[in-house]
Amino acid sequence: RITLPGALYLGFVALIPLVALVLINANQNFPFGGTSILIMVGVGLETVKQIDAQLQQRHYEGLLR
Repeated sequence: RITLPGALYLGFVALIPLVALVLINANQNFPFGGTSILIMVGVGLETVKQIDAQLQQRHYEGLLR
């Protein structure tokens, strides 16, 4: 579930690369847009959570702690 402040924050993060490219007059063919960065971070966090869950099932201390 996403709240209004969360939605505004995600929208702001997605626009940061575009604004930065406009400010420095760079080429618009930048390989990583805001949406791509959000997806990569989300996948990374989910992967770490799954690894931690697997380690906890085996009674290890965990990766995040």
